[in-house]
Amino acid sequence: MKQAMQGAQVVRWTPRAVAFVAAVGLLVLLLAFGPLFMRPEILDRLTTLFIYVLLAAMWNALAGYGGLVSIGQQAFIGLGGYFLVRLSAGGMDVYAALLVSVLLVGLVSLPLGQIMLKLGGGEFAIGMWVLAELLHLLVTIDPIVQGETGTSLLGIDTYAPAARRADTYWMALALMVVLLGVLFVLLRSRVGASLQAVRDDETAAASIGVNVLRSKHVLFFLSALGCGAGGALWLATSITYQPATFFGPQWTAYMLFMVIVGGLGTFEGPILGAVLFFAAETWFGATGVIYLIGLGLLAIGFALLFPRGIWGAVEGRYALRLLPIGYHLRLAGLRDGKLLVRPERQGQAG
Repeated sequence: MKQAMQGAQVVRWTPRAVAFVAAVGLLVLLLAFGPLFMRPEILDRLTTLFIYVLLAAMWNALAGYGGLVSIGQQAFIGLGGYFLVRLSAGGMDVYAALLVSVLLVGLVSLPLGQIMLKLGGGEFAIGMWVLAELLHLLVTIDPIVQGETGTSLLGIDTYAPAARRADTYWMALALMVVLLGVLFVLLRSRVGASLQAVRDDETAAASIGVNVLRSKHVLFFLSALGCGAGGALWLATSITYQPATFFGPQWTAYMLFMVIVGGLGTFEGPILGAVLFFAAETWFGATGVIYLIGLGLLAIGFALLFPRGIWGAVEGRYALRLLPIGYHLRLAGLRDGKLLVRPERQGQAG
């Protein structure tokens, strides 16, 4: 048998990945000019899609890369909307208030993380749900919210409808790109390697010097920022703030669906899942309860039949990785006098 190994090469960027990232950059540039040529209804729908992508990526960051399964991320979605209402009512420009609201959610998440991250496994998941309910009750006490009746984002009325639509679209696009970019860089760093080590085995990670609690805090903070941004952006599109809606558990159900269908623990998977969820909502959302039942059954089916999700299955079968988080091992050899390049295998980020 004429077969000899010619060596192995560890790479991070493949030609395919470079081409894909360049294409994504061009797409983002094109989307940035969207308000100049897109119809109003398309702008509104794309704004919603950007919010879904952001929420899915943030939940996946927490659970897929950090092993922290939360059923209470709606706590930060609700806070993002609440801070925007409060700051806007105080006289701050609504879009400046939106950015400040995101930062405030991040600041609030720091002491909350000190408490919640001491819980593990199922205790953390349930604890986050309890935290969301507690924050929900606290928000309703504020007179400006008017209990469960809610209030409106009156400050946004100072903008003409076309300007409001365009500014919200640009803000959603910018926050999605920036926060996903931060997540991408984080996962490719030494911190990213530590996070995945903690996810796989906390005890083993601690034994080799990984600061487990600090690593969890990083993802908890980033996920809170992303969900807070999602809540503030949602309010900018819907205008009405009702605590029961913004702190509702349906947000976690949506994020779970997007991540499970797309692929838990992959970077591309949640983005794909968000697109599929967005398409399903666009086509079947008007069917009401039937639509929700269908989503639930579909999520259960994927969890049982495709536990790695669509993108996870594609990665496993074709070794297709468009956004390189970790390293790739490229093996080359000779077979019958011809150069053979074996499928790439992705290692841990680092």
